[in-house]
Amino acid sequence: MSEAGARLRLARQARGLSQQQLAGMAGVSRQALSAVESGHSDPSLRVALALARALGVTVEELFGPAAVAPVVQARAVAPLGGKGARVTLAPVGEELVALPLAADNVTQAGFLPAGGVVATPPARIQPVGPPRPTLVVAGCDPALPLLGQPLALLDPPVGLAWWPCGSSEALRLAGAGMVHAAGAHLLGPAGQYNTGPAAERLGRKGADVVGFTSWREGLVLRPGLADEVSGLADLTRADRRLVNREQGSEARRVLDREVKRLGLDPFSIDGYGTRASGHLPVAAAVAAGLADAGIASEPAALAYGLGFLPLASERFDLVIPAVHAESREVQALLRVLSSPWLLAQLASLPGYDPAHCGEHVATV
Repeated sequence: MSEAGARLRLARQARGLSQQQLAGMAGVSRQALSAVESGHSDPSLRVALALARALGVTVEELFGPAAVAPVVQARAVAPLGGKGARVTLAPVGEELVALPLAADNVTQAGFLPAGGVVATPPARIQPVGPPRPTLVVAGCDPALPLLGQPLALLDPPVGLAWWPCGSSEALRLAGAGMVHAAGAHLLGPAGQYNTGPAAERLGRKGADVVGFTSWREGLVLRPGLADEVSGLADLTRADRRLVNREQGSEARRVLDREVKRLGLDPFSIDGYGTRASGHLPVAAAVAAGLADAGIASEPAALAYGLGFLPLASERFDLVIPAVHAESREVQALLRVLSSPWLLAQLASLPGYDPAHCGEHVATV
C-alpha cells in the first residue's frame, strides 16, 4: 500500500464509510477506489478531485506529500493507556484494530521465521527455502527491529536479522565479519562514545560509525522505590536486590564505574552477580518483582512504567565494517536510516533522541 493509498483508506475509515459507499459518493467505481487504496493505481485528476470532495478535504491534504493522516477510530484489543501511548495499528477487514506497545508487547514474543535448520552440528544448515538478502545487525538497542519495516518496503526488499547482545560482543562479531553492522554505546578512554572502541577492534580493517539514537542509562526502579533511592549506595540495604547486565555490556560498565566512584564493594549489592541479556529483559525482571532495581536504558524503564535514576547520557551508533560498506544490505540500511517513517518511530519512543540518526560520525 502506498502512502497516498494508506492516507485515503484512513480518511475513509475515519468517516465510517465502506469502499462501496465512498465510491458511490464520489461517482467512481469501487474497483478504481480499491486500486488507489492498495497502491496499484494512481488516481487521475478527476478521481482525486471527486474523492477529496466526497471526504470534505483538499486534494493536497489527501494526496499531497506532506499531508498528515486524520485521526481514526479503532478497536482496541486491550486498554491502550493515555495520550501518546504507542500502538500497532492494522486494518482487519473494513475496521482498524489497535494493539498497545507497552510492557511485554514492546518486543516480539512469538516464533520468528527460520531460514534453515541444523542438519549436522555444529554448523551445517538445511535451508528452509532459498536465502534472501538480509541485513544482519548485532547490538542491544531494542529499537533496532524498527529497521525491518522500511527495509521490507524497498524495491527490491531486504530482510532484517537482529542479534541482541552487548556492545563489546557486537563489535567482536563485526570484526569477525559475521554482521553487516554492530550497534554500540561504549565509552572510550578519551571520553567519546564508540569511535575509540570501534577503532580498537576494527581499525586495521576500517569501518564507518553512523549515528542511530541517544538515551540515558541508569537505575531502573520498581514503582514506589524512586522516592527511597537517590543513588546506588541505597541498594546496599539487605532488603533490596539488583538485576545486572552481562560482562562487556556498556550498561554493566556504567554500573561498575559508579561502584568505583562511590568506593563500594560490588558484592555488597544483592544481585550484582546476576545477568540479564538486554535493556528490556532488565526492565521486565524489575516489573515482575524479581528485583527492586536494574541497570538499563531510560526508554526500557518508561516502556514498563518504572522509575529511573540517570547515571550517564549515551550515544548508540552503528559501526559498519568497510568490507561490507558497498553491499546491497548496508546501502539499504543507509537509505532507511534517514527515512521519515523511521525517524518518526524513534521520536515516538519516550527517552529516545534520534536527532543524529543516519549522520556519519567517523571513519576508523
